[in-house]
Formats: sequence, C-alpha cells, structure tokens
Amino acid sequence: MIKAVDTFVFYDDVNFIKNGWINRNRILINGEASYFTLQLKDASSFKLINEISFTDNRNKLLKSIAVSYSKAPYFNEVFDLIERCFHVEASNLSFIAINSVIQVANYLDLKTTFEISSEKYGETKGLDRAHRLIEICRINKANTYINAIGGEDLYEKSFFKQHEIELAFIKPKVIVYKQFKNDFVPWLSIIDVLMFNSIKEVHHMLDKFELI
Repeated sequence: MIKAVDTFVFYDDVNFIKNGWINRNRILINGEASYFTLQLKDASSFKLINEISFTDNRNKLLKSIAVSYSKAPYFNEVFDLIERCFHVEASNLSFIAINSVIQVANYLDLKTTFEISSEKYGETKGLDRAHRLIEICRINKANTYINAIGGEDLYEKSFFKQHEIELAFIKPKVIVYKQFKNDFVPWLSIIDVLMFNSIKEVHHMLDKFELI
C-alpha cells in the first residue's frame, strides 16, 4: 500500500486492537510461520495506539531473527536495518512501529510522504470512521483513498463518491520466492521478504497488486 500511494497516514490515535498486527508479525522459524511479538505493558482496546507502552524484549527478538535468518542471502544488510529499527529511544508502541515502517521504506528508497494522524489531523478525531477519512483526504486535496482489502467490510464506495472521493481497495497478487530449501510459506513479515530478495526484486513484488 505504501508504494501505491502518494501520502501514507499512520493512524496512531485510534483504539489499539488486541491480537492484531500492531505489535506482532510472523517470521520463518524452522520452516514454519512463527509469531514474533513486542511485549506490551497494560495494553487495552480502550487505549489509543499512541498510549500503549511496551516492556523491552527487543534484544530477545533480535536474537530470534538472527538465529532464524543468519544464512539468508541478504542477512547482513537486512539485519543492520532491523537493528536500526529496534535500537531507538522509545517506550511508546506507536513510535517504534512507525519508525520501523519508515526505516524499511527508506531502505527500499520509496518516495511516499508519511504523516501521523495525531500530529496533523487531530481536529478530525471526533468524526466517525468514514467521515474522518474523507476529511483527511479533503485536507490533502486528494481525490482517491486507498484502503486495505479488509476495508470492503467497513466502507462503501458510493458514500465516498458522494463526497467526490474515489475509494479503492488494494488486493495483493500471489507472491512466491525462495526461502532456503523449504516449501514456500506465504504472508510473512517484510523481514522475511527482505532477507531473501534484492531491493530490485522487492520493488517488483510491491507492484503486484490490483485496485478494486
């Protein structure tokens, strides 16, 4: 999605989703998809993402990633990237999550502009879900809003069209690449993608989507 848009807005002032993907992802361990999770402190769906802190298990996660991918073809440069993502002064979940996405985007030389909702669009916070997105688009003078495919259950194209915004959902195409000598395990963290593919190859993968 980041490569598909001109401006990407981090929604850090919405409620935290427990058992979601905000503080965890999956990597390849012994040929299988395994969760790696940033441990949180007093996490609650009644708190905003930028109100959530974490207990520091970053070194443990780094060791797990190193053991799992030390023989991957792009391990050295990608592990350096991951260390830069983790070794920042932070106790806030949203900061470390946002920083990690921006670091990866820089590594891939993506030209997308990043914004943080609490910093630039705080005045829209009281609006309902769809109206807030429309207002953020209006402020940006944007006529197209792209959402993840799961948003089809949340948003109506006709409603956005009434406000002169084209709503599109991004649907990834099938992506397969070599992971050691294992059968391919799909939909893992970008960590896995970067460990096994060059920057050029990753750009090709990021273009494999359709807007519906």
